Amino acid sequence: MNEILLAFRKAFYLIITLDRELIEIVSLSLCVSLTAVLTASVAGILSASLLAFKRFPLRGAIISILNTFMGLPPVVVGLLLYLILSRSGPLGFLGLLYTPSAMLIAQAILAFPIIAAMSYASINSVSPDIRLAALGLGATRVQASIAVVRDARYGIFSSVMAGLGRVMAEVGAVLIVGGNIAGYTRVMTTTIALEYDKGNFSLAIALGLILLLISLCINSVMYLLQRRASG
Repeated sequence: MNEILLAFRKAFYLIITLDRELIEIVSLSLCVSLTAVLTASVAGILSASLLAFKRFPLRGAIISILNTFMGLPPVVVGLLLYLILSRSGPLGFLGLLYTPSAMLIAQAILAFPIIAAMSYASINSVSPDIRLAALGLGATRVQASIAVVRDARYGIFSSVMAGLGRVMAEVGAVLIVGGNIAGYTRVMTTTIALEYDKGNFSLAIALGLILLLISLCINSVMYLLQRRASG
């Protein structure tokens, strides 16, 4: 019991004193995850808009695939990216394996189907009368589509926050393609797993507390957005 209390005391000390290693790990985690979600958001929202407003062959199949890939196993993504980015892989010449860029790509792939599928559902739930009214008032098809997307903005924001929550807690893919290199590709989730194995619980607990705080912030924003949308 005393060892547990001591570990928590050291963890709080690391947070309060802004330990350099702790700050570097948290900063890299936020940088990679936020950039990945931003990339996935642009691609996901554009894809969702295209699926919602255009009718083309295999549209239904694409929607089904997006819904299926919302639960895409991170280790599968990590393994496939490893095979692609390794020296013997088709993109090995880029030298991206075991870099923050590889982790960014992995997280963007994981976030994309979540953001795209949830954004499509939000856009598709908007009343068709809004689009028809915009067209009737002389708006172009693009302007009418933007009006619908604007009306679905709270649901779209929720999808972005859901994607961020997914990648922030991800460990399998970034561990495979990032390598968990100290001072270079070591993020919060991979550090927690490593420090647990080493028995250094203080750093693991400190990072776990920060991760929980970030998760609380994400869930709070999603709750507020859902209340705003339902209001």
